Amino acid sequence: MTARKVLVLNGPNLGRLGSREPDVYGATTYADLVADCEKTGAELGLTVEVRQTDDESELVGWLHEAADNQYPVVLNPAAFTHYSYALRDACAQRTAPLIEIHISNPAAREEFRHTSVVAAVATGTIAGFGLNSYHLALRAITTLD
Repeated sequence: MTARKVLVLNGPNLGRLGSREPDVYGATTYADLVADCEKTGAELGLTVEVRQTDDESELVGWLHEAADNQYPVVLNPAAFTHYSYALRDACAQRTAPLIEIHISNPAAREEFRHTSVVAAVATGTIAGFGLNSYHLALRAITTLD
């Protein structure tokens, strides 16, 4: 049996993990995050493909790919969370579980971060657990159909 493929999609600035605001996002690098997600996925019987982009249209295209192939998605939309209706509409087309995640807790940060346009069309949201948010989301994927 082939392991279920899951896309872990990351929005703007997440490629700078380890150097970007370490007081908020920690010292773990993006490369470390990729390796950690792949390892966690393998332990759970998943094939995990991790991607990051600063380009909204590329992220929308990846969500279309996921919908077309019925791939579950773990999505950290980053700044797109708060205003990208194009991203929201792409998420609404999902054909498998989609878990919105955040490393920090947006509700505990600046007011403009309190609204997610993605949350209403996601299966669920996990936020505020650091990089463990990714682990929790991958575990959740294994319980959803």
